[in-house]
Amino acid sequence: MMILHTMLRVGNMTRSIDFYTKVLGMNLLRTTDRPEQKYTLAYLGYGRGNQDGQSELELTYNYGVDSYQLGDAYGHIAISVPDAYTACKKIQAAGGNVTRPAGPVMGGDTIIAFVTDPDGYKIELIQHA
Repeated sequence: MMILHTMLRVGNMTRSIDFYTKVLGMNLLRTTDRPEQKYTLAYLGYGRGNQDGQSELELTYNYGVDSYQLGDAYGHIAISVPDAYTACKKIQAAGGNVTRPAGPVMGGDTIIAFVTDPDGYKIELIQHA
């Protein structure tokens, strides 16, 4: 078994694709528009996604819905980066929102940072050299 994807509902597909591709450097792998069912899907990831064993991020836009309540059960998505400090600088330079600057995790040595996407979803960057 393997994790195939994580789905997030987004309020503006173009804005979200721009964030994940231009700010976080993901690739847009494929899209599906279902007008009769009133939704659009976009799959993003690093590499070629499931084709090379990496899980994907599925963005779902439901026609006419521009925001969602995130609830208090959602935590974050984690992404491995070679250098969290450099990643934060690049994300900020691209207009991204770094909500927790790079630094050691409380009580440990692992370097982490947090960014927030345009819909308010949190993404943890974990430094793995």
